[in-house]
Amino acid sequence: MLNVALIIIPILIVALFVRYYFWRGRLKNVNNKHVVVTGGSSGIGKCVAILAAKHGAHVTIIARDTQKLEVARNEIIRACKNKNVQKVEYLSLDIGEDYDAVEKALNDLERTMGPIYMLVNCAGTAICGKIEDTSVADLKKMIDINFLGSYYCTKAVTPRMKASQEGIIILTSSQAALLGIFGYSAYCSTKFALRGLAESISMELSPYNISVTLCLPPDTDTPGFAIEELSKPLETKLISQTASLVSPEVVADKLFKDALAGKFFSTVGIEGFMLTVLCAGMSPFNSIMELLSQSMLVGLFRLASAWYLVNFKKIIQNCMKMRDKNKKSE
Repeated sequence: MLNVALIIIPILIVALFVRYYFWRGRLKNVNNKHVVVTGGSSGIGKCVAILAAKHGAHVTIIARDTQKLEVARNEIIRACKNKNVQKVEYLSLDIGEDYDAVEKALNDLERTMGPIYMLVNCAGTAICGKIEDTSVADLKKMIDINFLGSYYCTKAVTPRMKASQEGIIILTSSQAALLGIFGYSAYCSTKFALRGLAESISMELSPYNISVTLCLPPDTDTPGFAIEELSKPLETKLISQTASLVSPEVVADKLFKDALAGKFFSTVGIEGFMLTVLCAGMSPFNSIMELLSQSMLVGLFRLASAWYLVNFKKIIQNCMKMRDKNKKSE
């Protein structure tokens, strides 16, 4: 009997993973609809904007650097499904500075580009450092860009989406929204906040046929990640290296498909799947199959997570020992 269970349980786990992770059901359609992407001049945001253009959407990208926006706009135009019909524009805007400015800009944008059907909040930044080494200015910068920028844009588009009884809102957070990591005390705080925002507005907006997707990418090979690497403590770098670096195209493709399918969580890889199962808690679920898979796997994944945590602790202790040894040798 035990031998049979040992065979059946892994098969069941694989089946649940495939069903939950790859099956999406009927997808929504963005053809001839307006998609707005913040952080759209590079990285994941630009890749999502290109995908939207390939699916026939009118696309607006938002960032601060006008030169990068112009280059990205040209790439998006080349990707358009119907170049003679689709509109592609950009908007230079600091989305985390002033809500009134954000609201006015998005109102003006809808008058020229049409109602916003999909809002993709991709703007974000990461500055690493232990809590005592993180400046208040850097903390405020991450709060403004990572949290307030997404909050302001979402707040601005919500009334019109509710009035039209349709829409998709995507919040791009991070796997760091599901676990605290050495050197990410400030960054994790802003990303945890996005999860709270996503869960709250999902409950508020679902009666109006507006879906909310929380994207939780791992380390992604973007220009922002290259900058992030410069400020990482050694411990943070070594912990990050226990997982692979993924391309922005992979994250964007998964994000886009999951959002069109109305999924709440969007993750890449087995580690992302494991984290969402472990941290599902009172988060929205999209199907009975998803609920069952989370319920059945949480205990097993908790044991696996303990192995990760022990290894992270060893990395931190080894770094401390190395520093102590270097001090004694000086």
